[in-house]
Amino acid sequence: MSQRLNQGGRLDRSRTIQFTFNGKACTGYRGDTLASALLASGTRLVARSWKYHRPRGLLGSGVEEPNALVQLFGGNRTVPNARMTEVELVDGLIAQSVHARPSLEFDVGAVNGWFSRLIPAGFYYKTFMASQAAWQFFEKHIRAASGLGSSPTEADPAHYDKQFAHCDVLVVGGGVAGLCAALAAGEAGARVILCDEQSEPGGWLLSSDETLDGQPAAQWVAQALQRLSALPEVRVLRRTTAFGFHDHHFVTLAERRADHLEPEQQPHCRERLWRVRAREVVLCTGAHERTLVFANNDLPGILLASAVSTYIRRYAVLPGQQALVFTNNDHGYDAALALKAAGASVQVLDARPRSSGTLPARAVQAGIAVQWSSVVTEAVGRRQVQSVRVQNLDATGALTGPQRTLGCDLLAMSGGMNPVIHLHSQAGNKAVWNESLQAFTPGKPFQGERWAGACGGGEGLLACARQGLEQGLAAAQAAGFEPGSAPAEPVIEAQQLDPIRPLWLVPHPRKPSRAPKQFVDFQNDVAASDILLAVREGFESIEHIKRYTAMGFGTDQGKTGNINGMGIAAQAMGKPIPQVGTTTFRPNYTPVTFGAVAGVELGAVFDPMRFTAMHEWHVQHGALFEDVGQWKRPWYYPKQGEDLHAAVHREVLAVRNAVGTLDASTLGKIDIQGPDSATFLNWLYCNAWSKLEVGKCRYGFMLDENGMVFDDGVTVRIAENHFLMHTTTGGAARVLAWMERWLQTEWPHLKVYLTSVTDHWTTTAVVGPKSRDVIRALCPDVDFDDAAFPFMSYREGTVAGVAARIMRISFSGERSYEISVPWQHGLHVWKAIHAEGRAYGITPYGTETMHVLRAEKGFVIVGQDTDGSVTPVDLGMGGMVSKTKDFLGRRSLTRSDTARSDRKQLVGLLTEDPALVLPEGAQILAGPFQPPPALTPMQGHVTSSYASPTLGRSIAMALLKAGLGRMGETVQVALRDGRNVTATVVSPVFFDPKSERQNA
Repeated sequence: MSQRLNQGGRLDRSRTIQFTFNGKACTGYRGDTLASALLASGTRLVARSWKYHRPRGLLGSGVEEPNALVQLFGGNRTVPNARMTEVELVDGLIAQSVHARPSLEFDVGAVNGWFSRLIPAGFYYKTFMASQAAWQFFEKHIRAASGLGSSPTEADPAHYDKQFAHCDVLVVGGGVAGLCAALAAGEAGARVILCDEQSEPGGWLLSSDETLDGQPAAQWVAQALQRLSALPEVRVLRRTTAFGFHDHHFVTLAERRADHLEPEQQPHCRERLWRVRAREVVLCTGAHERTLVFANNDLPGILLASAVSTYIRRYAVLPGQQALVFTNNDHGYDAALALKAAGASVQVLDARPRSSGTLPARAVQAGIAVQWSSVVTEAVGRRQVQSVRVQNLDATGALTGPQRTLGCDLLAMSGGMNPVIHLHSQAGNKAVWNESLQAFTPGKPFQGERWAGACGGGEGLLACARQGLEQGLAAAQAAGFEPGSAPAEPVIEAQQLDPIRPLWLVPHPRKPSRAPKQFVDFQNDVAASDILLAVREGFESIEHIKRYTAMGFGTDQGKTGNINGMGIAAQAMGKPIPQVGTTTFRPNYTPVTFGAVAGVELGAVFDPMRFTAMHEWHVQHGALFEDVGQWKRPWYYPKQGEDLHAAVHREVLAVRNAVGTLDASTLGKIDIQGPDSATFLNWLYCNAWSKLEVGKCRYGFMLDENGMVFDDGVTVRIAENHFLMHTTTGGAARVLAWMERWLQTEWPHLKVYLTSVTDHWTTTAVVGPKSRDVIRALCPDVDFDDAAFPFMSYREGTVAGVAARIMRISFSGERSYEISVPWQHGLHVWKAIHAEGRAYGITPYGTETMHVLRAEKGFVIVGQDTDGSVTPVDLGMGGMVSKTKDFLGRRSLTRSDTARSDRKQLVGLLTEDPALVLPEGAQILAGPFQPPPALTPMQGHVTSSYASPTLGRSIAMALLKAGLGRMGETVQVALRDGRNVTATVVSPVFFDPKSERQNA
């Protein structure tokens, strides 16, 4: 049945818009939201709740809406978890309910409601803590039963961008306070940005029946916008949400530019992220109405009173014919007046014994019946509200008198107003409890920001307008502008507002754990009983209660329910609400798309892909790649029918038995020149460098100030004052920045010059017993005899006719030569090596094989076998730490903590079952695993783990407490499936412990 009013609203009735909801064809008008259009069509059931799959209808009319989430469109245009109340109607809109299977009308998940008493807050923790195996089985079913929309699986075709802006005054919010603040600052000459999250500024004025300057509120808004548009230094941003307030008046805004337009009208950019730096900020963010907590308060047809007023006056939709308004404050009466004017039957249930406010007086004068000291204890209905049970409430908060039943098809509730202090709190400010409002309001501004209107506790249009003018003018003056005359204050009839009656939880004849659900957080199905349970369980911090119950965790961030939750918790603990406090407000104020955050920084623009000179050769030979520090590195080269394990097995044995090649071009290379180069390296590395001979290489550890391993690599001395440093692939930029930092800030007197040459040189590692035979044939001008070219030395020569640098170093334990040539010759040399090595069965290998080879030899990888808390001594390499020179991190190595013998130290692990490969990250326990509360202490974790083709069994490296002194001991390693496996602690050098093969 249509509930559209014949007149009124801010709609273009000449334009009918077609859309679908759950496959059903529907219509609306230009100016509708998806919510208002569905409500106009008589649709009450729009969603199912997250946990219990209860029927849910619309609750609000804006960003506070917790229930009405939908999936928009499909394919590469799909948008998950869009709020119906924010979705502007466009032709061809496709909306689908989320979290309902198989349909919204018949959702099998509703069976959860039958067992709701068995799955209260903390159910998961208590049920599955003792049995990991049970959690492994049930986890996928629980996750499938919960959740909301579906994330896109196809690339988004839309474009997003970013804009940087500076202004003198940023005004957030376009209600009466925001418009007045912008007018005052703009007419003073300040550069002003006014942003408002709605399709048109005006805020509550667009839903109000009050007058300003003798004209309807909406007309006054239009004139105010005309005045602002005439000011050259004022910019008004519609559909723009300020979602983050950061340091130094840096505010982030998300502007939605396209979704409200037809495809042919849409601009190139769908959304824009504004990064605004303002001299002064005026917050005029308004207030959200909160719910009242009573039994079955989530039935479709139960709406916030402010939402009812908005749907009637702004969208010309009458949500019900037989209406009740349940309130504990004067604001609820506005909905009663709107309902009466629209032709509905309405009466008010007021929890207070009396009110002499302006709005209640108008309601009585309009013939609206008011039942004082009355509360709704329970709503009745299956798919929508059909009646309510009402009782009187005495001064002590107890139910009195007989219970009575009132029929209705609409219940508008008003539990008071919550000032929107999110941005204020993000700015670093503390919220202050306002006793008269029974809400938190802004405290002393940390960054000097200002606020005006309802967000600061202002009540009534006159007070909000006056504050807006005052704060806008003050902001302009603080920004350096001296205005002439301030804008005239709009003529608004003053209203008297009587105090609210605190009503956090409406009593019920049965206690909360036995009564029907009394919902606090609608999106996460958090009921009053859950909060009371959390308090009984010993949770007293509101942050702990929030996490135990999931209150405020949804996409609405508890905008309508969190204060009620705090009030219920405070009552249960017998504390005043200020002592309980409020939860932390963090960005983002409302959800922001990943597209807006990313902007144009996508793909190669966000993180450039880097390719070696041999990349196309790798592709042609079937390599699969992994991303390492922006580089595409060959991971392994599978032949037909091979998986990762089979390919790695083949590649490892080829290197150990014959010869293999590794594209090592990605290793960081830093050219170091200058007369103080050796001195500089002495400071950077924990081992000595001054006496390194020209033509020799040395492996070193670089430590941070705390004495922890920062990076490692081989550095070669090319000439007396010329070194070439190699770093890890992922650490190249970080190491260069680290070196520049110390050189420029602490040792500027050193004459040292650093140049990144990673991209200049292409490096091929030729590895294995036959490597010398291959290289010797291609490089006739270098003597490769061991006496002439020993391990850890450097030579220059020509390889395949190209001038090259050749280093005899090894990361595999095998004889190995690393050949570096200028980038443009890299592919030629690589091909020549493979052509020469074909007779020896030369095999290219990737990073996975490299990891296995180095693990067999016990070589560490910084960032995998270290984690920022590991010293060289912990790695068993204390001998590399110089005793005779100073270096970065040396003093930290003498601290009592770093000298402890029970620190985690690098060891090897061999499992009892040689076929079992331990998962990396697995925890090493002090004994057999014991379920809570008798937890087993953790003593370390596995850092690297592989199946070793050379040894024919699994091997692992681990960081273990006091590990170097525990060789031969057995330890227990916990697996994800709940099993424990036994492993023996051994040396991390599993193969060739005397390093004989590097000279074989």
